[in-house]
Amino acid sequence: MQATSILARVLLPFLALLACQGAVVTPWTHKLRTNMLRESITLLQQLQHTQVSCNEMNVTDIFADNKQGDTMELLCKAATVAREGWSCHRQLEGIYFNLLGLLRGHRLEHQAPCPVAAGSTTSLRSFLKELHQVLQEQYKSQK
Repeated sequence: MQATSILARVLLPFLALLACQGAVVTPWTHKLRTNMLRESITLLQQLQHTQVSCNEMNVTDIFADNKQGDTMELLCKAATVAREGWSCHRQLEGIYFNLLGLLRGHRLEHQAPCPVAAGSTTSLRSFLKELHQVLQEQYKSQK
């Protein structure tokens, strides 16, 4: 009889948590996503004002043919480019991990960082500017 009582005390709260999981988890993940976007935007602003010689290094232009593409795929590819630029800007490591965090729960999470096909290139400075714009658009659409 006592085992049933303990089971009921554990099982009922567990079932209640499962029932309201969507209401609790969704606002938390939304806030986490918003914070990652905000932090990445701030880091990108700082990087754009940092003068280093490698700002002109060539990186794959992931934005060239993706004007109407999937934003999550674009962020996944941006993570790849950010990882390649760590040697230049150490803050790209933070952007890389934030981009992976933004992909969490998306189908591309397990592929990240996504492969980037060789193609046209752009400067790291231009890449950072365009990524900044994409993340600002994402941030505005979150609100």
